[in-house]
Amino acid sequence: MDIPKLTIPEIQKGLRTRQFSAVELAGEALRFAQAENPKTNAYLIFSEERAQAAARRVDEQLARGEEPGPLAGVPAAVKDVIVTKGLRTTCGSRLLEHFIPPYDATAVTRLEQAGGVIIGKTNCDEFAMGSSNENSAYGPVRNPAALDRVPGGSSGGSAAVVAQGTAVVSLGSDTGGSIRQPASFCGAVGVTPTYGRVSRYGLVAFASSLDHIGPFSRTVHESALLLNTIAGRDPLDATSAFAPVPDYRESLDQGVRGLRIGLPKEYFAGLASDSGGQIHKGIELLKKLGCEFAEVSLPHTEYAVPCYYIICTAEASSNLARYDGIRYTMRSKNATTLSEAYRKTRGEGFGAECKRRIMLGTYVLSAGYYDAYYLKAQRVRALIAQDFRNVFQNVDALITPVSPFPAFKLGEKLDDPLQMYLSDIYTITGDLAGVPCMSVPCGKTSEGLPVGMQILTKHFDEPGMFRVAAAFERAGGFEV
Repeated sequence: MDIPKLTIPEIQKGLRTRQFSAVELAGEALRFAQAENPKTNAYLIFSEERAQAAARRVDEQLARGEEPGPLAGVPAAVKDVIVTKGLRTTCGSRLLEHFIPPYDATAVTRLEQAGGVIIGKTNCDEFAMGSSNENSAYGPVRNPAALDRVPGGSSGGSAAVVAQGTAVVSLGSDTGGSIRQPASFCGAVGVTPTYGRVSRYGLVAFASSLDHIGPFSRTVHESALLLNTIAGRDPLDATSAFAPVPDYRESLDQGVRGLRIGLPKEYFAGLASDSGGQIHKGIELLKKLGCEFAEVSLPHTEYAVPCYYIICTAEASSNLARYDGIRYTMRSKNATTLSEAYRKTRGEGFGAECKRRIMLGTYVLSAGYYDAYYLKAQRVRALIAQDFRNVFQNVDALITPVSPFPAFKLGEKLDDPLQMYLSDIYTITGDLAGVPCMSVPCGKTSEGLPVGMQILTKHFDEPGMFRVAAAFERAGGFEV
């Protein structure tokens, strides 16, 4: 078994022809992941017992002649902000260093019901707050493509394990680009579905109106399959959509000739030349496949960064208020009064980025500033969403960069929060509008660093998004 190159079809064939068992595959995957992890620090926790139990279920189902599911035996990883019953979930924070959830997230339940084998939890920025995966209390993740570079954040660990080959697929979360930007930096496929397409039940909240769960993989087919598995209405999440879930794989073999694709002019300004060159090569390839291109405008894009950081910090301030040292978090040993317990626990437990966002969010929600900042940001968000609705009346999809630049060096932007925030400039609009978007590999820079191309479509048009991505992949676009 060549673990780092295994695909889902190869695993399904191997299990059915008895080349290997699911238990054997799980054991090999765990051994390989544990051996490789010191290079990247992508896994925080390995789940040997849970993985072996899931693999045994698959082998037993196959022995009885039953269908074990579309992800039977597939080694998978889960970002450590998605809760797993009986398996430590830290959110990359010292506050939850010993937290063991009493239930599974809906996405985790559906993944395992489809036969997936979870081999571990992946490292992430603390409470999913960051763009480089340097804010984890357990050390930064290193990019498998260049170990001196960041993998992107906050789902850098989930992107890294797929790029490194220590998991075939993984789950991440996206609030302002935390799936697509790491996918771009690491050279993986990363999908942010329509808001409400995947249940958020069991996703530890950062900014509830922006949070998504989505897949990472090495191919478009595998992302489509994983999204099919986890998508759909969930009565445990009031924000999950009632819209039916089509089989996304059915759109993968459709051509793109005649599709009209928009290029938002606001997204191509300030783009690093090396990254921009790869995106333009990707656009030329799609033109050869028969796509028609038109320049379009999303006029409120310039307000996206301040709008996003007002809304997300406000929601973070509210969501993180629960971590007070009284219930399920660590508690400061230096506190002698209740008031000290609150202050010192949060002071010692939260990292610098979490504290920064809590302070910003509390400020914009405070009396006298709510209307001036938070309410105004929500109005701007509505205008950004309207921009997308207007554009999608005339085009089938949008193509944009994912990031202004490729993966930067560890520590390069850590002391400049504003520059770090601006790295999300091309991804946050999709989250603010709630539309589906994904990053697909689009070649490499002259330094050999991966570059991602972003595809966006209208609400619940994941089939159209996968259609463009699959055609691009088939035509060799990942290596342009």
